[in-house]
Amino acid sequence: MTANTPPSFLSRIAIAIGSFFAILGNGRLAADVSRVRAGEAFAADVAPREVRVEVPVEKIVEVRVEVPVEKIVEKTVEKRVEVPVEKLIEKTVEVEKLVATDSAALQLLGLMQREARFVDFIQEDVTPYTDAEIGAAARVVHEGCRKVLREHFTLSPVCSEAEGSRITLQAGFDAAAVRLTGNVVGQPPFTGTLSHRGWLVTQVKLPQLTDIQAAKVIAQAEVEL
Repeated sequence: MTANTPPSFLSRIAIAIGSFFAILGNGRLAADVSRVRAGEAFAADVAPREVRVEVPVEKIVEVRVEVPVEKIVEKTVEKRVEVPVEKLIEKTVEVEKLVATDSAALQLLGLMQREARFVDFIQEDVTPYTDAEIGAAARVVHEGCRKVLREHFTLSPVCSEAEGSRITLQAGFDAAAVRLTGNVVGQPPFTGTLSHRGWLVTQVKLPQLTDIQAAKVIAQAEVEL
């Protein structure tokens, strides 16, 4: 393809997606694009000379900051439970406790921003953009967020049955894991249609955090010299 040949349709889609995030993160590039859209001529059209064009690519983050994070799962402990004397039995139970911490939330948000520019996308006012433009950007955000989930969380469905199938919930079912909707009357067993299988986190794999203050910086400010 020569310099005067317009790019193909698929090439323009790739350029548009890359340019969208490039404009979000580069104020000078945004100003240049605004001048071109206002009718200002390209420098090459004014005086023939060698022009160096920097094309934004898939990712525009130049500085990759590795932020160590801390595990939010406390170690499993064992304790002896006293049962009524008349039963004459003792049993040992393992208690696993998930502790919610600010640092864990900051860590997850930082991962979403680093891999998917999640904060940039959510903070941007999308009102001026078309559905097609938003959809193209959302595809990039979706890919990055999915990567974070796959690398740092192990997920499994709450119910193994296929969605749309009929299932029966016996008495004593886990109300924290299964939510009843529709006309809920009487006592279990309940028989209904599985509309969503649910998701359960079985494992969290996050690096250990050593600097909580650093974790508060979700995205570094960028200063161009």
